[in-house]
Amino acid sequence: MIASSAVFAQVSLSLKVNGENVFPLVDSRECASLYYDEADFSVIKKSSELFADDVQRVTGKKIVYGSDKALLADHSIIVGTVGHNRLIDEMVSKGQIDTLGLTGRWESYVIQLVKSPLRGVKQALVIAGSDRRGTAYGLLSVSRAIGVSPWYWWADVPVKKQKNLYLAVNKILSKEPSVKYRGIFINDEDWGLYRWAKLNFEKERGNFGPKTYAKVCELLLRLQANYLCPAMHDASMAFHRIPENRLVADSFAIVMGSSHCEPLLFNTASEWNSKTMGEWDYVNNRSGVDSILKLRVEACAPFENVYTLALRGLHDKAMKASNDMSARKDMLQEALMNQRKMLADVTGKPANEIPQAFTPYKEVLDVYDEGLELPDDVTIIWPDDNYGYMKRLSSPKEQKRSGRSGVYYHASYLGKPHDHLWMNTTSPALMYEELRKAYDMTADRIWLLNAGDIKSCEFAVDFFLEMAYDIDSFSMDRAATYRAEWLSRLIGDEYEAEYADVWDSFYKLAFVRRPEFMGWGYQWATDKHGRERNTDTDFSLTNYREADRRLAEYRRISDITERIYKELPEEKKACFYQIMYYPVKGCELLNRMVLDGQRNRWYAIQQRAAANRLADAVKVCYDSLNIITQGYNDLLGGKWNHVMTMKQGFAAAYFELPKLYSVDLLAEPSLGVMAEQEDLLKGAKNFHSLPCFSAYLPDVSYYVDVFNKGSKALKWKASVSAEWILLNKYAGNTFTEDRIEVSVDWKKAPLGERVCGVVEVTSDNGDKESVWVSVFNPPSPSDLDSLYVETNGYVSIDAAGFHRKVENDAIKMMILPNLGVENVSVQLGNPTAPPQRTGGRNTPRLEYDFYTFEQGSVDVYTYVLPTFVTSSDRGYAGHEATNIETKYGVCIDEGPVMNPSTSSFEYAQIWYESVLKNCRVNKTTLHIDKPGKHTVKIICGDAGTVLQKIVLDFGGMKRSYSGPLPTRVMKK
Repeated sequence: MIASSAVFAQVSLSLKVNGENVFPLVDSRECASLYYDEADFSVIKKSSELFADDVQRVTGKKIVYGSDKALLADHSIIVGTVGHNRLIDEMVSKGQIDTLGLTGRWESYVIQLVKSPLRGVKQALVIAGSDRRGTAYGLLSVSRAIGVSPWYWWADVPVKKQKNLYLAVNKILSKEPSVKYRGIFINDEDWGLYRWAKLNFEKERGNFGPKTYAKVCELLLRLQANYLCPAMHDASMAFHRIPENRLVADSFAIVMGSSHCEPLLFNTASEWNSKTMGEWDYVNNRSGVDSILKLRVEACAPFENVYTLALRGLHDKAMKASNDMSARKDMLQEALMNQRKMLADVTGKPANEIPQAFTPYKEVLDVYDEGLELPDDVTIIWPDDNYGYMKRLSSPKEQKRSGRSGVYYHASYLGKPHDHLWMNTTSPALMYEELRKAYDMTADRIWLLNAGDIKSCEFAVDFFLEMAYDIDSFSMDRAATYRAEWLSRLIGDEYEAEYADVWDSFYKLAFVRRPEFMGWGYQWATDKHGRERNTDTDFSLTNYREADRRLAEYRRISDITERIYKELPEEKKACFYQIMYYPVKGCELLNRMVLDGQRNRWYAIQQRAAANRLADAVKVCYDSLNIITQGYNDLLGGKWNHVMTMKQGFAAAYFELPKLYSVDLLAEPSLGVMAEQEDLLKGAKNFHSLPCFSAYLPDVSYYVDVFNKGSKALKWKASVSAEWILLNKYAGNTFTEDRIEVSVDWKKAPLGERVCGVVEVTSDNGDKESVWVSVFNPPSPSDLDSLYVETNGYVSIDAAGFHRKVENDAIKMMILPNLGVENVSVQLGNPTAPPQRTGGRNTPRLEYDFYTFEQGSVDVYTYVLPTFVTSSDRGYAGHEATNIETKYGVCIDEGPVMNPSTSSFEYAQIWYESVLKNCRVNKTTLHIDKPGKHTVKIICGDAGTVLQKIVLDFGGMKRSYSGPLPTRVMKK
């Protein structure tokens, strides 16, 4: 396991009780004392209190701490900020501690053991910070080392009890954080955290207040974060309406900001009163708006803030103004300049020394692109598209700005085309890929995560802030396995292999389709009916076993999770329930409810007796979802009561009991048969047939469903027309259905391209059905090892299975694990590399060899991440080229190169479809001159394009959501 420097800081528990680098924090004889200077910042006292509490959590003993030198003992912790702690400054002047390199650094610290630094002190553990947060981070890093997680309260992480605590201390000078301001935005609308605070945690206030924000700020401090944008919706109490909130945040040294639509920390959603303040209208009430904003700056100026420059409408809507884009730009320009002047006037500082941010979110980006002149020192916070894909990053010109840039990233979202609020399932591999790209393009000033209710987003919060603190400690490989590493850190690594297995599968399944999107409806698609209307999914119930494989995998990881939960000791169960059990079990039950509901409706058309039992099973899933959700709220005597609900949002319906049909069964048993890939039930063909078996993919089997349409048990038998047709069962007795797996004995199968046989199914009452079996077993070619081969009219290729790659100095092909429909993708070069000419002779590319028995036109489907162009100004596009869209090349052999795109305009239909499935699927029609071996090439155009999969359709590909499985011939 890789240990992040942010976690252990080279301080660890020691098995030795003495030694040159051993510090006895607690033993049977004494407890070390902790000293801080009264003149130091308030957060030093606060973090000292937290640390003393942490020692007590571990040992049951509370160390003495304070600012009285009389507290100093034989073994003392001396903690303070350089220049604000007299004892530390004296040790520096005497050369007893080395702070070389610490002065002037941002949020850094030194930890060092010092022998006999003062009279009466044999040994001191000195923690010296470059500033107030650096000092607090250093002290609380020791809390982590003794076993107290930053999530001890928010995720109920158990603390391992110890009688004694001896620390092994190696001198360390911590790195500066990768990103200057790192934090979260609480985006609670009117459920979850808001209701929990109102009805449970802070009932006396009936809303968010200092008690809630104290817990949020403590979490951020422990996670080595420093930035908070508080809840801003009208149900939530505005942060600055309670002056005590500012004092709470400052006591934890948390820098306050505000969301992209709250100018100068003013909450327009709930603080603007049109009766007393006039309309929120900058055209007609400019003086009224500016005067209120100035009052807010005056109230906040004594504290540390990042001020948002903004002018949007009330409650995160577009500002009322002219529809002329130039006029809107001029209005925003004047508003921002006035806000900037207010900051300088009130604080008495030059405007360029006051931290300010501007977020071109949604329609504001269009105004910005109209030519808005943003002062050079203002940080541009680039937002993602609300689904994890960065919409824009700094252009080469913008990268030279002194204010640099940041990111506003969503782990939770309410809006078109569909909310994702219930369960955070954003792929950590995607997060790393997109955020690393942003960081490398100067987004190192502010990172802000929309963390929703915090609960259910715990992992995303931790991962995001760990990357923001030390992004170079991560790689694609570590990002893909980090959740297992994190959970092992929380509750122990006994099950780390199982955690890695479960999370790998969990993120693959959710990447293909988030649980909130399983209702398959759009929200706000029409004024007549803005609420989601659930439909059948696009997962096929018969083609490529798509739905069956999805449900089987969910059940597999759910079973592992249930087993671990039962085996864990009681003190670990509450944490495990929140962090793993509820997410995995919840997603499994939701998928079973939806897909089995779809199967029930499909079975009802076929008059299957199983339809009625499926309806009952779906209801059990629905009830179970409610039970485990209530179980979450009931944990620890109701600590989290009201925080978890499936019914976030007011336009979603995915969580509702699906529409279910019942079947009036015949009095007597009645035989029905359906063969795999018979997705059309009427009007297509009047006989049953299985997909064609291919000798090149010999391990494939196909199924025949034998089902009952009556109320009494159906007895059936099956027979085959040739001995090379193998069945896994030849008889059955069922009230509902049985499944026969059909395969081929290739040692006995005759050679030929049109080999045929029959499976016959008969019932005791005389019903009879025949299913035709086709076999493709040509005498040649005999060796297609490692090639992708055409089967049933298509070739399916996984991106990571390339036969060759061509690279140059700028473009290297990178494997991205746990990302994509096949769970491994390939990135065509680093996104910061220059674009390549797809028509060039030696352009970097991936090559995949395949064999086809066809010639003529072929539809090539390429599955790519729906990424955007990195900037609006990428330099000269070149002759007959464009910078508006991304591009990559697709060709077969030496044929023409076509150039599909990964990008789309936000809110266009193709964007809707792409973000809901985390995949843009592009169809390119090419030509093959003759049967045989060929090569499909994916050529780098825009560096950073991520390829997930390729399917070549010669006319046989069946309808499905993610396409067929790869058809590669594997050597025995």
